[in-house]
Amino acid sequence: MSMQIALFPLHTVLFPGGTLSLRVFETRYIDMVRDCLREDRPFGVCLIREGQEVGGNARPHEVGTLARILDSGTRSDGLLGILTQGEQRFRILSLQDRPDKLLLGEIEPVADKPEACGEPLAPLAGLLESLLAVDPERLPPVRWRLDDPVWVVYRLAERLPIRLVERQQVLDSDDIDSALRALREAVDRLGISLN
Repeated sequence: MSMQIALFPLHTVLFPGGTLSLRVFETRYIDMVRDCLREDRPFGVCLIREGQEVGGNARPHEVGTLARILDSGTRSDGLLGILTQGEQRFRILSLQDRPDKLLLGEIEPVADKPEACGEPLAPLAGLLESLLAVDPERLPPVRWRLDDPVWVVYRLAERLPIRLVERQQVLDSDDIDSALRALREAVDRLGISLN
């Protein structure tokens, strides 16, 4: 079932279960945040395919993640700050530019990747565990799910210094094996050994 949501194109990829802090200063996005808080609804975060974050209308990649606002307030610099958490992936069916330059998307939810996978998970889970041990504060206070391939892949894609296009490939993947292959290729490019 499709629905219409406000989109926030950014130079970042938000994954389901991940968190994202944002400084909001453009009027169109301040209004969007106010509406989302008042109506208790998410907005869509999408990686920018072309264009800029600030000013004109950026064109997003087709797959993004619904973002729920967890907290908001005025920052020390006077700007609006929000903390969001990724919920479900979605696919953009069509785009509409409002007169105030807010981008709206007609979207459809994309089901989570199946839990079963054909690739060995242990090396990636071990790498993630070592990264989480170094910086546990970057993860929201949730139970680590090192036996869940989707959770492991998303958390690794957030933490590893991989390219934005590689993160988007993980998010775009229709099944867990494709997501794992995309992540392994990025890990190999970084020269990280998983043995």
